[in-house]
Amino acid sequence: MKCRNWIESFGHAVRGIGKTVKSERNFRIQLVLGMVAVVACILLRVAAWQFMLVVFASVLVLVMELINTAIEALTDLSCKGKIHPLAQKAKDAAAGAVLLASAFAVVVAVVVAVSVIRQFLGDV
Repeated sequence: MKCRNWIESFGHAVRGIGKTVKSERNFRIQLVLGMVAVVACILLRVAAWQFMLVVFASVLVLVMELINTAIEALTDLSCKGKIHPLAQKAKDAAAGAVLLASAFAVVVAVVVAVSVIRQFLGDV
């Protein structure tokens, strides 16, 4: 079933994000942490390139979680309660992608935080 226009496609995408927000606790946690990171960057007046790196890392985690949620839903639908080893492999790989993206986001946060602290201590 093909969408007739880009507005309809946009609506489906927004609905998908909304349903994920409502149904996935980890997505909500990651969303809040990303928002906290962005607000902290604004308040601390980090450099534009650092800000963009934080935004990129935060969005990457959310995108990976959306993909993970989609893979889990499709796998659960096709398996009908019985987990096939290949289905488990797919679910584990998708969860691994979220883990790697999250680890990247933590590294970005640490690097930016150290930079801000160094800048602050240098100004004192």
